[in-house]
Amino acid sequence: MTDLYAEALDTFDRLFDEALAAGEPDRTAMAVATSTLDARPSVRMVLLKSHDARGFAFYTHLDGRKGRELQANPHAALLFHWPRVRDGVQVRIEGRVHEVPADEADAYFASRPRGSQVGAWASKQSETLESAETFEQRCQRMEADFQGREIPRPPRWTGLRVRPRRIEFWYGAQFRLHERWLYERDAASVWTKRMLFP
Repeated sequence: MTDLYAEALDTFDRLFDEALAAGEPDRTAMAVATSTLDARPSVRMVLLKSHDARGFAFYTHLDGRKGRELQANPHAALLFHWPRVRDGVQVRIEGRVHEVPADEADAYFASRPRGSQVGAWASKQSETLESAETFEQRCQRMEADFQGREIPRPPRWTGLRVRPRRIEFWYGAQFRLHERWLYERDAASVWTKRMLFP
């Protein structure tokens, strides 16, 4: 790991800790932007479940809209916004997306509350739902199917990890004179750091 990449990850960790101390409602909440092959973007909020030098991981169903888009075009942009940190902080991360190893996905799924495990089996993520009762019935059926035993990870449910190519730290300031620092990895995996105009 290069010094600049390590510096960027250390900065993220420090701000992540500050977000907890500042009382952010959920410091793990992040927007994930994806795009279809014909350049039609979509964005939604998900929760960061792990981060380290390998990247930033979240979990989803591969057959839902975000899963389909990331399989077709495995690049994503993440955005954290912590308005209670300092005078407001944003962290923007862009990079290629990779599936986490199966054992890692299995371990995370096993750590989830049983209701969340049932929901992962019952949901046809992003498909049309006729009524709330239909989903409740599917959850009840799944709970009955797995009664008395551990619930395995669904075959199309897994973790996705964004390996950063760009990490930007945006620090809010009065009069929109924001401070912005961009860390960027080139094709040769060399990291650079530069300041941006607000």
